[in-house]
Amino acid sequence: MEKDLEQMRAAVAEIRQRMADAARKAGRDPGEIKLCAACKTHPAATIAQSAGLDIDLFGENHVQELTANLAAGAYCGKPCHFIGHLQTNKVKKVVGQADLIQSVDSLRLLDAIEKAAAALGITQQILLEVNIAGEESKSGVSPAELWSLLEAAAARPHVEVKGLMAIPPVNEDDNVNRAQLAAVRALYDEAIARGAQFDTLSMGMSGDYENAILEGATLVRIGTAIYGARDYTKK
Repeated sequence: MEKDLEQMRAAVAEIRQRMADAARKAGRDPGEIKLCAACKTHPAATIAQSAGLDIDLFGENHVQELTANLAAGAYCGKPCHFIGHLQTNKVKKVVGQADLIQSVDSLRLLDAIEKAAAALGITQQILLEVNIAGEESKSGVSPAELWSLLEAAAARPHVEVKGLMAIPPVNEDDNVNRAQLAAVRALYDEAIARGAQFDTLSMGMSGDYENAILEGATLVRIGTAIYGARDYTKK
């Protein structure tokens, strides 16, 4: 069931405390980690209410919801990232609208974003999505494919790669979960060592955001823990 404003306020306060605790445990500054509210399927009114809480930005999974919520002013001036799988035929509706596209996972999608951004005369910020566990059901490039995609992005003047995003598989074994998160962080660090100008490592959701912070995430994407269970019958 969707939470009301006071329930969301309490949830965000708890999440922030747990984020801060995890950051301090890792010897990090809690202020360097952003909270992205993943708001898919929730109505514009609920999103607008949550905008007044201690969240940094919103994350949308579906193009039609991004478009509708922008039109409704639901984000109340806060940034919004596109965090879902993006089809090339919908790129024009997202480029220049989302502050950052987190889910770029192919040369074809990269080229479509470059073309749309060039037409608008802008530079679109993006993250490259890594499929760290090689799951067939998930999008993202393999670690081995990351380097050619990063090189291709560097050659396109209307995109700017700000970092990496990953969705490790759900695993109740903390050691397995943290090992996969650490593997993404290692790729992030290697990219920087190769000269990438990264500042964003997006990983961690409602079930593993503390582990993600321990392993170096600079942005966590949290939906259910803020808003409550989603109602997919509305889709």
